[in-house]
Amino acid sequence: MSKILLGFMGAGKTTVGRLLDPNFHDMDELIVNQIGMSINDFFAQEGEEAFRKIETATLESLLANQAKIISPGGGIVVNPHNRDLLEKNPYNIYLRVDFDTLYKRIENDLAMQRPLYLNNTREEFKKIFEARLPIYEKIATHIIDVAGKTPEEIAEIIRCL
Repeated sequence: MSKILLGFMGAGKTTVGRLLDPNFHDMDELIVNQIGMSINDFFAQEGEEAFRKIETATLESLLANQAKIISPGGGIVVNPHNRDLLEKNPYNIYLRVDFDTLYKRIENDLAMQRPLYLNNTREEFKKIFEARLPIYEKIATHIIDVAGKTPEEIAEIIRCL
């Protein structure tokens, strides 16, 4: 049975995933290893659609192998097939955080520049964020408001689920 950490980029999925299990499955890292380049470069060369296909195959594989902790990218919910897969999972934990906090986190994360952030204005980026919120909430079996909580506190809440 997998615990899947859902949320928009910058919500803390990777940080919390590492606290829950040092061997957790960060889907973006797995995909980068598979494609042999950064996601930014892959988006530029192959496009988002090609990335989403690889993302779906990775999710299917992790669920089939009953990976303990999975941290997908924030866009995992874009694909209807992924949503169907996620809705069958009993532990979908949505790390909910407000847009301004996320935007500041992403803006300040110079080590990980994300394609959707780089290729959109703040207003366009906010529209993407707002479009995904109801999807995360629909798929989530648990919602954790992460604002004001440390990653350790969030991990402890998840351990108790």
